[in-house]
Amino acid sequence: MLRHAIGMQETPPNAVLVSLALILTVFTMRPVIDEVKSQAYEPLVAAAITEEVALDRAQSVMRKFLLKQTREKDIALMVELSGEALPESAAQVSMLQLVPAFIINELRVAFQIGFIIFVPFLLIDLVVSAVLMALGMMMVPPSMISLPLKILMFVLIDGWGLVVKALVSSFKL
Repeated sequence: MLRHAIGMQETPPNAVLVSLALILTVFTMRPVIDEVKSQAYEPLVAAAITEEVALDRAQSVMRKFLLKQTREKDIALMVELSGEALPESAAQVSMLQLVPAFIINELRVAFQIGFIIFVPFLLIDLVVSAVLMALGMMMVPPSMISLPLKILMFVLIDGWGLVVKALVSSFKL
């Protein structure tokens, strides 16, 4: 959405965005990864627990994280779509219902962030178009003038810092 708002469809490249997403995922998930490591992986490697127990412990940690991030409304939707009765407690929600509910919640947050990012760039496009029309310069493409202004604004407000901060702060750690 950011690339479309600015008007540069291939900048930054997909590889950069995927790399940033992976790094932010590891950064955000670090407490969960550490907890899975200490509660499930290390005891499994030390042969103190079986694979089934390790899987149950890891799933318990992941479930706790997913439940903290996901709205009840999204969980209720997935339970309803599965055709099962509404569980009495969060512990009874299956991972097959919880994971899609988490994804729906994250998509909602992403679109909220995208909307907040998109509006200022849309306003720049509208102002530039209005000024060009007022000056009688109808043959000049508005993007030719607005693109440098949008890039300048994004750099001046530390756009990447704001995007990363919004993404990371959307998680309840």
